[in-house]
Amino acid sequence: MGLAGCSGNNGNQSGNGGTTNNGGGGGKTTNIAIISSPAGFGDQAFNDLAWQGLQNAKDEFNINLQQVEETNQSNYRTVQSRLAESQNPNYDLIVLVGYNHTQALETNATQYSDQKWMLINDFVDQSNVAGYTWANHQMSFQAGVLAATMTTRQFSHKNAASTKPDNPTIGFVGGVDSALINAFERAYKAGAKSINKDVNVRVGYIGNYNDTQTANNIASSQYDAGADIVYHAAAAAGKGVFQAAQNASCFAIGVDADQSKTLPKYTDVIMGSAVKYINKGTYQVSKAVVNNNWQSVQGDNVLGLKQDAVAVVLGDAVGPELPDIVETNLKKSKQAILNGDTEVPCSASGCQG
Repeated sequence: MGLAGCSGNNGNQSGNGGTTNNGGGGGKTTNIAIISSPAGFGDQAFNDLAWQGLQNAKDEFNINLQQVEETNQSNYRTVQSRLAESQNPNYDLIVLVGYNHTQALETNATQYSDQKWMLINDFVDQSNVAGYTWANHQMSFQAGVLAATMTTRQFSHKNAASTKPDNPTIGFVGGVDSALINAFERAYKAGAKSINKDVNVRVGYIGNYNDTQTANNIASSQYDAGADIVYHAAAAAGKGVFQAAQNASCFAIGVDADQSKTLPKYTDVIMGSAVKYINKGTYQVSKAVVNNNWQSVQGDNVLGLKQDAVAVVLGDAVGPELPDIVETNLKKSKQAILNGDTEVPCSASGCQG
């Protein structure tokens, strides 16, 4: 322990619905509903980004939004069908946050063939489904580049956190041990090894996306074992990783959103975040529905570094103090991926086998 690497509710709930903006768009009101992933809204990451994109669309078009929080995956088929059957209002689009909705949608997309669906982070091969998957593996590879670059260097931010290059060790905390999150883990490891083949990567899984205490416990054990930077792919539970980082005077890397801004309480330990612009995707699909241009978004859409849809952004407070080698390594790794010189493990949809 003294050798640590650093010093120093189930059920259906709806809300925020029924608000119409009579700005752009003209014509009839477009009704859009969104159902959360098991992490729920307020995660300052995945779910909130999806919701933000819908709100941006509402600011521009005549849209009525309904937010439905459902954290129990076993209820998804019922909640999806309830919204699809709704007549007052009749929803023009139902947005499903997360691959957890896929199995239910495989049935409901066929049963409600006139209903348009947007599925985030997966795809169902039906003409009424717009599947949007962000290249989680590419941004995670770059998160590994960031972590490995800094774990091999002496660095400190004020009195909040520091690294110790004599023991290059980093960590990863995942939500559910699944094909999708395995892609985050394996790509993160590969990115780190591309910088330093001797870096040690410690890994742990929570089992869900909302247990901050377990996330804290796993990250704390990794910090105690020598990790000075931990990357999480755990949605709302990731707050526990940031708490552990502050307690250990170490650093962390956020996910989905720039969490140094969405969670300013932890900005002093957030070295960077692997972000995906889900808000742009939900805005794009909403706009297509408003403009009766479904064919432009229907199908299997995979968005990554090539489309500037994912990136590693440096922390709001820590980032300006990082050495130039960080930006250099991030740019080099991005170009190598785009050129095909670097093959990132797994795919945007996860690790198969």
